[in-house]
Amino acid sequence: MQTEQAAAADSVIDIALADLAEGERRWSGLPLSGRRAVLARMRALTGRYAQDWVDAAVRVKGLDPASPLVGEEWLSGPYVFATSLTAVSRTLESLERGASPLANAKFGTASGRVTVQALPTDLYDELLLSGFRAEVWLQRGVGSEAARANAGLAQLDPTHTHGIGAVLGAGNITSIAPLDTIYELIAHNRVVALKLNPITDPLLPVFEKIFAPLIELGAVRILTGGAEIGGRLIAHERVAHVHMTGSAVTHDAIVWGTGPEAAERKAAGTPLLDKPITSELGGVSPTIVLPGEWSTADLEFQAEHIATQRLHNGGYNCVATQAVIVSADWPQKDAFLTALTAAVERAPARPAYYPGSDGRVAGARASYPDARQLGPGGGRLLVTGLDPESDEALLSAEYFAPVLGVVEIPGTGPDFARTAVDTANEKFTGTLGVNIVAHPGTVAALGDHFDSMIERLRYGTVAVNAWTAVGYLTPTASWGAYPGHTLDDVSSGIGVVHNAWLIDGIERTVVRGPFRPAPRSVLNREWALTPKPPWFVTNRTAARTGRLLAAFAADPRWSRLPAIFASALRG
Repeated sequence: MQTEQAAAADSVIDIALADLAEGERRWSGLPLSGRRAVLARMRALTGRYAQDWVDAAVRVKGLDPASPLVGEEWLSGPYVFATSLTAVSRTLESLERGASPLANAKFGTASGRVTVQALPTDLYDELLLSGFRAEVWLQRGVGSEAARANAGLAQLDPTHTHGIGAVLGAGNITSIAPLDTIYELIAHNRVVALKLNPITDPLLPVFEKIFAPLIELGAVRILTGGAEIGGRLIAHERVAHVHMTGSAVTHDAIVWGTGPEAAERKAAGTPLLDKPITSELGGVSPTIVLPGEWSTADLEFQAEHIATQRLHNGGYNCVATQAVIVSADWPQKDAFLTALTAAVERAPARPAYYPGSDGRVAGARASYPDARQLGPGGGRLLVTGLDPESDEALLSAEYFAPVLGVVEIPGTGPDFARTAVDTANEKFTGTLGVNIVAHPGTVAALGDHFDSMIERLRYGTVAVNAWTAVGYLTPTASWGAYPGHTLDDVSSGIGVVHNAWLIDGIERTVVRGPFRPAPRSVLNREWALTPKPPWFVTNRTAARTGRLLAAFAADPRWSRLPAIFASALRG
């Protein structure tokens, strides 16, 4: 029986890859105008089937369809995918005209690097994401002229394709697999065999409808099945490249195998996988809270902000905050921790849908018997008193569950900032994303020390008074680990995705947001129009706002804005 199943799996894979081999020839002959037309059709289909997409995600995650939490699925599903299709299409349009995608970009400098403003890119961004900014930092030595010349990556020569890429999809955020597929197809000019994570298999009918233009062309095939199917797919001789989203453990099993043989292969530098692989992996993401003089409203808002960073999507995000770094000498430390405890406690209930979550929480509870058990049924853990100088499991292993720790270190001002950066860089596993929460007065007082803080953090996305997930939602930003990881020390991965302007030589993305929501933001000269971002787990109108934003992303029109603003202002 097992042999018959293996043969059937091989047959499915063989047929899919044969189709893609033929599709590669058609894709190579499709001009940029034709590729833009395909993306335009897909954006329209995303709008048409957005409700089906969200309904399927709600069933997978066991959410109440009437819950505001459904807004998470609108924003991290069809909304971000539609906005990305628009941004990539504009890049192809620029290349078609013989212009660089960065021809009209705003360049700047930061800490000896050239930067590209990735948010806002137009008036719509200014209005819909008011108060949020993002810059892509280029690697040292990459100037603006080189950036303009090289932007476009493989689409600079669209007739030169690069074989078949296998994309192993994630099981948590439903747009990851579609976005990675588009990036493989456009940035690297490879046709794609997408293997869904079994958790997201219920979305197959929706994805087949949205990807229909590329499926008809033979440029994409979507497969389902377990790890065995994925293993057979990536080992196939027709596959030229692999991209995966997941954990470092899964990555190493793919690249080196398992057991004693894997250690021998790694020591010898002879990987089991005989083709290149890129990856976006998780880690233990920190949030650094800089001490300052905060109002009670500041304490409560930022506590909700950090609770969202941990509890969004139930805690099953590769960039979810797992530990907060605070100053032991901050006079308001206890008030902040009280507000944080209350925010974690009162966040809306939801099922623990991701496999193994309860076991990971139980493991954390065993490691930290004094942890506070919060929320419905005590299923959320808050662990205080973590010592970064000891072997803390919470700082070295990604729990991928609603577990949040607190690390206290001494100091204030520049001393605390330096120590916090050292702690985040040296004591936390992974380099995907780090958050900084800081009062504007504190930022001003630190001056160059604050700029140095951002520059020294070795993370692929650094967010100041914002969650790094804003970088994920920004199609023209990059998403991925800090550069420099290798197959035998992969950390949070190799390479970047999203990057709709197809920029070469990226180091990181830096996101900035308002410290205060409206109306306090306006009173304090911060440009933010909404009282609470729609991705906050406590936003009461998140589902309606998310649905309206997704409809706008699929079909941008000024007439859609009043309803979005009316919903967002009630959040």
